[in-house]
Amino acid sequence: MKKLLIMLLLGFLTLPLTSEAQNRIDITARLLEESKMLLIQQDVYFENTTNDTLTAIYFNDWAHSFSSKQSKLGKRFAENYDRKFHLAKNDKRGSSKINSILGDSFSNLTFKRLKEAEDVIEVTLNNALLPGETKHIKLNYNIRIPDAKFTGYGALDNGDFNLKYWFIAPAVYDGTWHYYSNKNLDDLFMAPTDFSIDFSYKKNYRFVNELKQTAATVNKDNKYRTVHLEGKDQNNTTIYLRQISEFQITETDNLTVVTNITDEKVIPDREAIIIDKITGFLTQELGTYPFEKLVISNIDYAENPVYGLNQLPDFLSPFPQDFKYELKILKTAIDNFVDRTLFINPRDDRWIADGIKTYTMMKYMDHYYPKLKVVGTLNRYWLARQFHLSEMEFNEQYNLLYMHMARMNLDQPLTTPYDSLIKFNKNIANSYKAASGMNYLSEYLSNEIIDESIDDFYVANKLKITSSKTYDSILRSKTSKNLDWFFKDFVDSRKRIDYKFNEVKKEGDSIKIELRNKTKSQMPIPVYGMNGDKVVSKTWVEGFEKEKQICIAAGSIDRVVINAEGFVPEFNRRNNYKKVNPFLGVNKPFQFKLLQDLEDPSRNQVFFMPVAEYNFYDGFKIGAKMYNKTLLSKPFNYKIEPQYGLKSNKLTGSAGFSYTQNLDEDNLFAIRFGMSGSLSSYAPDAMYKTYSPFVTFAFRTDDFRSDKRQYLTISNINVYRDESNVIVNDDPNYSVFNVRYINSNPGVINSFSWNTDFELSQKFSKFSITAKYRRVFLNNRQFDLRFFGGTFLYNDTRSRGDYFSFALDRPTDYLFRYNYYGRSENSGLFSQQLILAEGGFKSKLDTPFGNEWLTSVNTSTTIWNFIHGYADIGLIKNQGAPARFLYDSGIRTVLVEDYFEIFLPIYSSNGWEIGQPNYDQKIRFIVTLDIGTMLSLFTRKWY
Repeated sequence: MKKLLIMLLLGFLTLPLTSEAQNRIDITARLLEESKMLLIQQDVYFENTTNDTLTAIYFNDWAHSFSSKQSKLGKRFAENYDRKFHLAKNDKRGSSKINSILGDSFSNLTFKRLKEAEDVIEVTLNNALLPGETKHIKLNYNIRIPDAKFTGYGALDNGDFNLKYWFIAPAVYDGTWHYYSNKNLDDLFMAPTDFSIDFSYKKNYRFVNELKQTAATVNKDNKYRTVHLEGKDQNNTTIYLRQISEFQITETDNLTVVTNITDEKVIPDREAIIIDKITGFLTQELGTYPFEKLVISNIDYAENPVYGLNQLPDFLSPFPQDFKYELKILKTAIDNFVDRTLFINPRDDRWIADGIKTYTMMKYMDHYYPKLKVVGTLNRYWLARQFHLSEMEFNEQYNLLYMHMARMNLDQPLTTPYDSLIKFNKNIANSYKAASGMNYLSEYLSNEIIDESIDDFYVANKLKITSSKTYDSILRSKTSKNLDWFFKDFVDSRKRIDYKFNEVKKEGDSIKIELRNKTKSQMPIPVYGMNGDKVVSKTWVEGFEKEKQICIAAGSIDRVVINAEGFVPEFNRRNNYKKVNPFLGVNKPFQFKLLQDLEDPSRNQVFFMPVAEYNFYDGFKIGAKMYNKTLLSKPFNYKIEPQYGLKSNKLTGSAGFSYTQNLDEDNLFAIRFGMSGSLSSYAPDAMYKTYSPFVTFAFRTDDFRSDKRQYLTISNINVYRDESNVIVNDDPNYSVFNVRYINSNPGVINSFSWNTDFELSQKFSKFSITAKYRRVFLNNRQFDLRFFGGTFLYNDTRSRGDYFSFALDRPTDYLFRYNYYGRSENSGLFSQQLILAEGGFKSKLDTPFGNEWLTSVNTSTTIWNFIHGYADIGLIKNQGAPARFLYDSGIRTVLVEDYFEIFLPIYSSNGWEIGQPNYDQKIRFIVTLDIGTMLSLFTRKWY
């Protein structure tokens, strides 16, 4: 009986694990350096570890994702406002060519590329693959290597190669096939795989790879070298080929690190010490690395750097050079250490791996640099210490950058598929939120519980396919507290944390506190009793739905604070302070500061900033702006900006007040209402002032990555103008009720937007529609098309001129929406400024206004590079006159599209303009000097 039990036990231990996929891949590859081709013979041994019978196997052929500008990879580049791939020649893009796929007894297997994913191959089996069986499939194919400028991987201009995803890999099957297209997210999902690779290349190259290498052999004619690679339980075979290798090898006590992340300002001995320090910490925190080598490259770091002040240029950086180098090695080493050992679906379940990575980085900083501030060495200077930012601990930036997206109403659940994340969330906010959540749990439960749960999860699942559900089970097993709030609300939703005080009252030796939950989440929150800046007591309050009363001992407490230490990633901490006996009801002191700062929730902050603007009539306008906007968005914002015109010697300026209500659940994501006003000169001897109450409704699609937006703005613009001896001004004061709808879908390849505008005033009413379309074709030619149509519903202003009429080439801007530098000029440089509105013509024709209706079509197309040709046609109608057909054409030079452009008229209704007198005065230009508008060029791909 005993012998039988032993045999049964041994038999049980040798059974295959049904949840574990163990595949084997044998590859023979030859690199043709001149033609940038890979010739590959590959044997795949695919094991069916499930209880299902398979009739087909799916393969990821990510090298083929470069084959088309219309592939999902190509579309991803376009979504990120990156034209490099779209504009590239065919020989710069990569592809794969399948020569044959053979099955048992060398029989041909039927295969096809999926319509929805051309870089995924479906191979139909001749014989079904039963549970527990292994299928041997032979593939013969060629890879055309793409240019490295697209992703960092591929063929470099100097003849070197960075090869990633260069072979065809079987998809993971665990009851469901996990395959998806390459979108330049570095997230191929592979089961633990045993590799045997023979890779041949020219012998003058140095070969760098993480797999175990045997001695290389050289062929008979002494030109090619073949290296043999072996690896067990791997998911990475990135290869770096260098004619002159910059990779350095560092032998540490724990493993061998191969890296080309270097810094010429850090001596090699110091680099080696830093690498040894980091590998020792990772081994202590995560356990022994199961492979001999850890390869970390500068491409790895560039794909996922440490974002923050450490990325500033050297002359501005607040950190020593060796610390910046340490951060690079630390970040990249942690990323590769975890990615090579935890086999988690990186497209659909990435948050747990990202959380472990960033949380481990936070622990490293707490261990070695516990007092480091986010501003680094700048804290030595008195000026820097005047900013609240200087008080921020280095690890507090993770909460800050996640909260940046939450305040913008652009945060996404941690469980959002990786390819559905906004770029800022993908690169920064979501991994920071995951780590902040673990830090939050470590305070709520204990550091020991979180550290043990990560250790247990990592050790038990190393080199196995696993998921965040496994971590969920491990963490729950270590505490009796209910953690549904963390996994359902914090991880799997956009619910935010926001508590405030309803009432604080001292009664005897106790303080009675009523808390209010402002959101739908029910997450625990700490309440502190404070005496000045000293913590007297700390009480954890479990989550609740609406209001909750607690009681704490009064002692020496003079104020109570919610989340005083700030480790809870709370949406709004400005309402977290309450004095026990406030003076005149003021719970927080006011703070006045020069220049914008980080939000200090314990102060009522007011900022001042010098400003300078320009227009032709006031000249340079200098002044100061008083405002409350911090580095984080907030619902209520105000700006008061008095200025003085050095040329006009007059007081000018503007002011604005707005409140934004963010909405979380529907396509209507924000409602903003407020009031704005301005005072400035519109002519050499006259000023205008405006004030306008408004409300805007903002809509978006369910896909946060989509740039499609809709806005409905209702406003009432009130204008008061001084009388002028230069400008005919029969109606100096007026009020216009305006309803404006905008439907925008921008893009770097395809862009389409349209808007309608309804205006109602005492003496006129008009309606217009504008549509814009832009397309960059596969042959790299660009085509722009714009349509405008507008008509008066009634117009009693005709006898007083064309101030309110539709304009063919230069709108009068009676609503003062446009940034004219000389809005009343009829000659000279400033009259040549072009605002592409209404008719959109570039030539000045003899019928510049229409007081009944106007329609126009504006087009342009590429001639060569940044030189475009343009043409405009239109019909314009004035009362008492027949409609006139007008046209113009010329050359458009696009320096920065929509921001800096020059228009050179050639032929129009005026005839050959290029040969007419004073041609230089016919040239038109678009110039944008507004810094905020220009910054949108660089931030649009992040949000």
